[in-house]
Amino acid sequence: MIARRWHGIVPKAKAEAYFKLMLDVAIPDYRSVTGNRGAWCFQRGENDVVHFEMLTFWDNLEAIEGFAGTAVDAARYYDFDDTFLIEKELHVLHFEVSGTP
Repeated sequence: MIARRWHGIVPKAKAEAYFKLMLDVAIPDYRSVTGNRGAWCFQRGENDVVHFEMLTFWDNLEAIEGFAGTAVDAARYYDFDDTFLIEKELHVLHFEVSGTP
């Protein structure tokens, strides 16, 4: 199994609306892809910004390609992200997962 981590930063004033979009749009989108084993959105406030982390779990790299395309290390963005994110990070991180749930 592979964990995929994405990070983004949003101004605090826009964080509540962005979190709602993550719950209503992004998480269902991740979970709709064959081979996805779950998707979670974390947020953490820091001064005037909020850090968002998306943590998703996948069967393998082929499953991630079903979501992100063949450049699996490239971050994938939604149309609404330009309205919220301070900047777009180009890449995500992947981790091999071991152990049992």
